[in-house]
Amino acid sequence: MAAWGYRANHFTVSLNHLQGLDSVAAMNALLKAEGFRINTSGGEVKGSPAELLEQSSTLADQVALAFDDQTATVPSCFYEFALRYPQADGRLYPGFVAASADKIFESTHHHTPALPDVTNS
Repeated sequence: MAAWGYRANHFTVSLNHLQGLDSVAAMNALLKAEGFRINTSGGEVKGSPAELLEQSSTLADQVALAFDDQTATVPSCFYEFALRYPQADGRLYPGFVAASADKIFESTHHHTPALPDVTNS
């Protein structure tokens, strides 16, 4: 709260709604080719078709922020990518897999090179 207030720490992109990408692995390959770092905690792809959900995420960049008593490097936001599989009734699985979610949230635990101080802009 002290760093970002009421802001989202991540956004999820539904691979089911993208054309030209048919797997989480293909999305990861595209992201890596563009220079993005992928969260590898628990593997690059979390979940499985058997769990009806596969996920991946980028790593959050680190940003230097000035506080009253110090300047600290804190994680910013990250992007999550989800591929949902049909349930027995044909509808896409709407839930989440707790074991995968724990690994996705580690996207803010990893340290990437600090970005320029944005507090004086």
